[in-house]
Amino acid sequence: MNTNINKKKYIPLAVNGGIGFGAKLKPKQLGVLAEYLEEDSEIELTTLQQLIVQVPEDEIDEVKRKFEEVGLHYYPVGKFVKNLRTCNFCKGEIEEGMPVAKELNDRIAGQEVPFTLRPAYTGCPIGCGEPLMNDIGVMKDQDTFELYIGGHPKGREARPGQLVKRDLNPDELYNLVDRILDIYRENGKKREKFYRFVDRFGFEQIKKELDIS
Repeated sequence: MNTNINKKKYIPLAVNGGIGFGAKLKPKQLGVLAEYLEEDSEIELTTLQQLIVQVPEDEIDEVKRKFEEVGLHYYPVGKFVKNLRTCNFCKGEIEEGMPVAKELNDRIAGQEVPFTLRPAYTGCPIGCGEPLMNDIGVMKDQDTFELYIGGHPKGREARPGQLVKRDLNPDELYNLVDRILDIYRENGKKREKFYRFVDRFGFEQIKKELDIS
């Protein structure tokens, strides 16, 4: 007898409150999360300011609609670009470039890549968002942006990312990040972590592909 006939299938979603003043959720958002979670469900809190929830496959469209109604953002789980990890924007939305962070997140989060990729953004050189210790890091300095790649935060291979270019305006930043992701997709091996790809393919070769001297 097949005991799996009526077994529910679940789809994991990475959920957060979007790019804002820190990793915060509102009571109504928590209420909607609870509405679609079974009593013995577990929620995983990640270092990327995400909650990993298991959603019934046959309710996925309704769940996404309800999430959107209360301002919850959701992303696929697996070999995708994660949502942008950010700082707390302590000096304010405009001064620390939150519109740029939101736009960058909308452009890249959820894109498929050879292996999970972690981007980060910080609104000033203090670097609370730890951009240099992530795969792709963006730091705002005055009215322009700096772009770093290849950082890694853990173990014996821990190291900061390397500076790709500074003094970028928003459009230049978006374009470079898009092109870097394309290079990774076209040349990365299956399940090759981004910092290892940077080492194998070569940081200088990436800059050459980007036409940066």
